[in-house]
Amino acid sequence: MEDLKERVSKLVDRVGIEEKRKKIRELEVESMKPDFWDDHQNAADKMKELASFQKEVEDIELLQLWMEEGEQGEAEKLLKRLELLLFFSSPYDKSNAIFAIHSGQGGTEAMDWTEMLFRMYTRYFEKRGWAYDILDETPGEEAGLKSITLSVVGKYAFGTLKHEAGVHRLVRLSPFNSDNLRQTSFAMVEVLPEVTQDVGGIEIKDDDIEFEAYRSGGHGGQNVNKVSTAVRLRHKPSGIVVTAQTQRYQGQNREFAMKLLKAKLWAIKEEERKKEEAKLKGGYKTPGWGNQIRSYVLHPYRMVKDLRTGVETGNTDAVLNGELDQFIEEELRSLS
Repeated sequence: MEDLKERVSKLVDRVGIEEKRKKIRELEVESMKPDFWDDHQNAADKMKELASFQKEVEDIELLQLWMEEGEQGEAEKLLKRLELLLFFSSPYDKSNAIFAIHSGQGGTEAMDWTEMLFRMYTRYFEKRGWAYDILDETPGEEAGLKSITLSVVGKYAFGTLKHEAGVHRLVRLSPFNSDNLRQTSFAMVEVLPEVTQDVGGIEIKDDDIEFEAYRSGGHGGQNVNKVSTAVRLRHKPSGIVVTAQTQRYQGQNREFAMKLLKAKLWAIKEEERKKEEAKLKGGYKTPGWGNQIRSYVLHPYRMVKDLRTGVETGNTDAVLNGELDQFIEEELRSLS
């Protein structure tokens, strides 16, 4: 019991509960001003911030109440969840996420594996109560997906998912050849924060963008739109090209493409920053094709193992149905 009390005390100190109560009072006073809603976007952002502070304070107060009433079981569960929030220290951790999966070595097998990962992660998003939109999708020729890019909307989406970036390896009996041979396939997950220009310090000038509209296509090259609603943007200074084609209207696809471009530009800046840090600390690895993070084995035995944290389970069906909490929670504790 003493250990639990000590953990609660440390959490309250680190969260800065009194500072958050002060911020709540300030925001409440500001929201009562007659001109508060003149700038609708700014007001909406302030109200979201207020709601976030209020939820944090309510959770801490509930935790303290359960401690006073001896509800140790409930207190322990809530404490574990709140302790994870302490690992979200980056200014981008609260952001929504741009989440992409790309097929790698393995041909049709890898494209099928990419679609399996898409199903796994979207089920995880749904369990978290997060919304998501498909920004861009390239289907495989025979099956699965060559790549897919999503916008994931939820509090701490980027902070929660950022350590999922890297190569995911699948070993199984192939359903795509008559000999039913064991096959190894690879796919890479890319996770970026949804960055606004003011937050990311990223400036995109109109003259730096080449814009192209085209007809979005579906499986088998079928034109699913009669008009050119899909969007391709090229950022001339960096050479980055992004596409968005899943929305019905060109304006929506252009908005999504700009979100993706900002995230890609942020990633370049972040990579440069981490390389500079690595000169001092050493050990930084880009989450690219050379860096496998997790192995999913379905034959000759069944196991999912994270190669960084050592977390493993034989319940592969649960993992592929979106039960990722044990992996993600240990990533936050070990890698943040």
